[in-house]
Amino acid sequence: MMKELVLKSRSYRRFYEEKEITRKELEQLVELARFSPSAANKQPLKYIISSSRAKNEEIFGTLAWAGYLKDWNGPTEGERPSAYIIMLRDTTISKATSVDEGICAQSIFLGASELGFGGCFLGAVNRSKLTEILKLEEKYEIALVIALGYPKEEVVLEPLPADGDIKYYRDENDVHHVPKRSFEEILVETID
Repeated sequence: MMKELVLKSRSYRRFYEEKEITRKELEQLVELARFSPSAANKQPLKYIISSSRAKNEEIFGTLAWAGYLKDWNGPTEGERPSAYIIMLRDTTISKATSVDEGICAQSIFLGASELGFGGCFLGAVNRSKLTEILKLEEKYEIALVIALGYPKEEVVLEPLPADGDIKYYRDENDVHHVPKRSFEEILVETID
């Protein structure tokens, strides 16, 4: 069951925008992050959730999508996320939180998969513009934006090609392909 959830937890970038995600569902995902491990148990991450179409449009305007897809500017209207979770660092608690961010983001992603959602972690964010839109207090830094929705695309995992190219791509049918290193390549040694 866990492997199935991990395999379903892909980066989706096109969604059925009209299918709504409720506030309660977003709160459930943040609750998973709250229960996740935290370095020194400091719990410095805070969250903003949005399922408002008007606010989502403003958030969308601050994001850059799919750096490897040079001829694609992101999802078009009707294929945009239905919701966002904005992950914040509370700098009054701690600034060094990359481990916490990864753990909590993955908890959110796995929970989203279980609920039938897909998502995309976005680090390419115009942080100053989004900070202004959200009217954030100075103590908060934007760590990550998690876009969520019902997936409108197929994502296929592929073996890494012989040339070692790790770049994801879309084929002529708009199927999104993601090369992955083999198990043998990532396992350095087995010690019995």
